[in-house]
Amino acid sequence: MIRADVILDGIVEELKRANIVINDEVKRFVDSYTGPFSYAIKENYRVAEKESLPLCQDTGLVEFFVFLGHEVVLEEPISETLQKAVRKVYIENPFRYSVISDPLFERKNTGDNTPPVVHVFQIEGKKLEIRFLVKGGGSENLTRLYMMRPSSDVEEVKRIVIDHIRENASNSCPPLHIGVGIGGSPEKALLNSKLALTKSFFERNEDPRYAKLEEEILSEINSLKIGFQGLGKGITAYAVHIECSPTHIAILPVAISVDCYLCRRGKFVVEDR
Repeated sequence: MIRADVILDGIVEELKRANIVINDEVKRFVDSYTGPFSYAIKENYRVAEKESLPLCQDTGLVEFFVFLGHEVVLEEPISETLQKAVRKVYIENPFRYSVISDPLFERKNTGDNTPPVVHVFQIEGKKLEIRFLVKGGGSENLTRLYMMRPSSDVEEVKRIVIDHIRENASNSCPPLHIGVGIGGSPEKALLNSKLALTKSFFERNEDPRYAKLEEEILSEINSLKIGFQGLGKGITAYAVHIECSPTHIAILPVAISVDCYLCRRGKFVVEDR
């Protein structure tokens, strides 16, 4: 059995780090940037880590992707443990509470940034892997779902992604990490586009056709020269990742999700021994 406190402690540490310490992959790109406000961008992450302050004022909605081995035994439901972890991190640190209990009428703040969004995927074995994204409003507002014609070709799919980024990238603090979900049902495509954002910038799709498409979209997006913070200098996107699922013969869902330049993400893995 995997004890709840083991999961809690691991997630608390990773979630706090994601909000305070710049992602190593992001740091490589930020450190090489020399355009407008480059000093301020770099000073921001230095001060955040030194003073244990958030990298951004929008400390986001936490979204978990839980890969649960079929032989794993848990002390309590994973959603309860993850909620406790989010509550602890956000109450004990100077992080803004961004979650409201009712989306339409009262829009009252929950006061502890819970509940998080939790997706659970059953896998084989004794491993529990938990990935997460910390998603602010700027990046979430760029999420799109397109129900394309099933006869649409690769160029049409490329164009819908590139045009969306061309028109909206500057609203989400670029450079961006771009996730694309293709196929499945509409909601599966959206979930896949989010899951794509948990990947390393340097990871490629296992299917060489999709790997090539990722590289082509990234190249065209960076040729737009939107740049850091939309100021025209530096790259516009770090990476493009595509996740696909089988779909119905009469549909072609294409979903787009993005992460802002901080790409606050993390992972915790433990085995049930």
